[in-house]
Amino acid sequence: MMLEKVIAAYSEAVFDTDRDKAFEVIHDAIAQGVTPEEIVFKVVIPSMEMMIKAISEDFDANLAQHFMASQIASQVTDEMVARFQTSPETIGRVVIGTSYADLHTLGKRIVSGCLRSLMIDVIDLGVNVSAERFVAAALEHDAGIIAISSMMVHTARSERGCLAVRQLLKERGLEDRIKIIVGGAPYTWDTELYKVVRADAWASDGISAGKVIKDLIEGMHK
Repeated sequence: MMLEKVIAAYSEAVFDTDRDKAFEVIHDAIAQGVTPEEIVFKVVIPSMEMMIKAISEDFDANLAQHFMASQIASQVTDEMVARFQTSPETIGRVVIGTSYADLHTLGKRIVSGCLRSLMIDVIDLGVNVSAERFVAAALEHDAGIIAISSMMVHTARSERGCLAVRQLLKERGLEDRIKIIVGGAPYTWDTELYKVVRADAWASDGISAGKVIKDLIEGMHK
């Protein structure tokens, strides 16, 4: 019953993008005996999933709200992980960035926040990331996933974007070791576009990206 109340209060604070209230709810719950692990896995993650469903009908109009919610979730998760009894197991590691010539940051930052709240290591490469840098970073950090955000059709389809990353992976024999996931407005408009740019998968939001990434990583380990 206590967890249900915590989830309800935390979700309300997050929906209102009230960071201080969200942390107040979490700290009160910890004081009453809820564990940091329960906060992450039974409060933060379910709350993010509910948030996505609540705003999915008009997702673009609620980008700012989604951004704030993902940042709160990421910050709460960071604080709780530091209090875990044992070091948490991460699902995997991802390098993320916006595609070459794309300077949009909001979508990528939303996804990064969601992924961190889902216990996925995130290496953020920033904006305007070349194919060479994506691949080099994935190798440097031993990341199994390259996540490419594109907010414009021409950067999604560019020969220097995802297509170039795929070509590099193919040339270097890395396609079994590193998978590509893409996201952003062009892929929402055209759900088959990810195949055109030769990505392994696409996701419409941070929560679904976490699930897709988990599936890709598990598939590589079979």
